[in-house]
Amino acid sequence: MAISIARALAHATSLLIKAGVNEVNSEKTARAIVTSDVWGNPSHGLMRLPFYLQRLSQGGVNPKAELKVISEFGSTISLDGQDGLGHWQLLDGAQIGVTKAKQSGISLVSIANSSHCGALGVYLYPALDAEMISMIFTNGPAVMPAVGGNSPILSTSPIASGIPSNPPMIIDLSTSAVARGKIASAAKAGGSIPAGWAVNEKGEAITDAKQALMGMLAPLGGAKGFALGLMVESLSAGLSGGSLSRAIPDMFNPEDDKKAQGISHTVITINPASIGKDSKEGLDELAASITASGGRVPGSKRVSPNNLGSGEITLADAVISDLNSWSQKLGLENIS
Repeated sequence: MAISIARALAHATSLLIKAGVNEVNSEKTARAIVTSDVWGNPSHGLMRLPFYLQRLSQGGVNPKAELKVISEFGSTISLDGQDGLGHWQLLDGAQIGVTKAKQSGISLVSIANSSHCGALGVYLYPALDAEMISMIFTNGPAVMPAVGGNSPILSTSPIASGIPSNPPMIIDLSTSAVARGKIASAAKAGGSIPAGWAVNEKGEAITDAKQALMGMLAPLGGAKGFALGLMVESLSAGLSGGSLSRAIPDMFNPEDDKKAQGISHTVITINPASIGKDSKEGLDELAASITASGGRVPGSKRVSPNNLGSGEITLADAVISDLNSWSQKLGLENIS
């Protein structure tokens, strides 16, 4: 079903406000969520909002959370998310990173005790708008085993990086064979998934999406994917001192709705102007060489979260049904 972007933003914001989140943070969170749908990535879009609302209602997410400074040293800062929604916290962290990189050339922002934040690529734009390079890492519930292992050690361990070329080059990927949200989307539709995405404790392929959602995800590229995921875990939870992925509650498991996730995020921001050379020309040349070769610049079709346009997004019937159910619970009219 088609829904206008404006309607989706307004309704998601209203639902979050009704759930106890303040208006500013509700607007930031709603925009991050809807951006995923606009980008054609529904697995991290409004499909997830009912899960966030459930966790807000059950105490797994703190609607009144603030970002509290734990420590600050030069161009680095450590923040406590107080178990709040990851979307607005990571966005604020990215903006802090830009401010510090303007002063010091490079910055690192570490956020502990946060929650799931959706698509990492959303949070590259504060740096891109300032013509800076950004790298973002986060962790989540353990779903990925080591090669040859029989139990999950790491999350999907996503990585995002934004390069301020023309057009911007945007890297946004999980280090598992597939993002878990895609499996959740297939499970919501009652479908199956390709062999190679998920395995059981014996290493056997799982193709039933609902079973796979509670199973394990194969590393991207085998041992190389696990190694990258290990780096992500180290730079997020390892650095912040937050919960390692094996200890993080699962937002897709109703039994965990009352438990805070304790997710960690890390943002590294680099100001190319601080290097003393004109790197912009080289970055533009790199992006142009991709196009000249017949390729597509990663992320070139994405619109900025700050300029989503006046179009429409398409939501699955099951997602509309879930959103309408929450609208009725919270005393709002249906989204459609």
